[in-house]
Amino acid sequence: MDKILTILSIDDDEAIRFALKAVIESQGWVAITAENVAVGLECYKEFKPDLILMDYHMPRINGFEGVRMIRTLDAHIPIIVFTIDESQELADRFLEVGATDFAMKPIRTPDIISRIKLHIKLIQTRETTNTKPKVELVPAKGIGMATLELILDALVQIDDFIAVEEISEISGLAYQTTYRYLQYLSAENIVEVKSTYGKVGRPKQTYKLIQ
Repeated sequence: MDKILTILSIDDDEAIRFALKAVIESQGWVAITAENVAVGLECYKEFKPDLILMDYHMPRINGFEGVRMIRTLDAHIPIIVFTIDESQELADRFLEVGATDFAMKPIRTPDIISRIKLHIKLIQTRETTNTKPKVELVPAKGIGMATLELILDALVQIDDFIAVEEISEISGLAYQTTYRYLQYLSAENIVEVKSTYGKVGRPKQTYKLIQ
């Protein structure tokens, strides 16, 4: 029998905690909620959850510091950050301190369910297989091998240049996470980047694995 997942949600908004609890329990998972990071840390120690949902904007200790504090206790548990801010700079900071992925507010039930399932699957795959990585790299800070492999799997499926949005959709990862990992792969000369200049705005970048 498969293990019943325990999901810890840390959010100062009572309505959101209630909604997340309903979503989590609708999947047959165990829902633990905490109104702030301090309570969340105690819940982590008591219940040893399989995944954590963390809000960014919280009083006293925000989600950024919350992720950092969780990572001192557990290096591998998936941490999905909720935010209304789509800033790539903020996403990069979160990834550097240990966030796994992102989900945008307002929360969409299908999105958060699929995101939870994806990251639980990744951690289970890492624990049960010893397959050799597709690339021999020493990941930079904030880069996880399981997520990196997911990005590479998405790139392998398309034999042409592909946009971040498409890779995000194929992989199931948030746009911000996908973009950060593509920048890393580009710096390591694993992917080629092509910029297409339109009439206005920034150039559109697309990516392709270097053969």
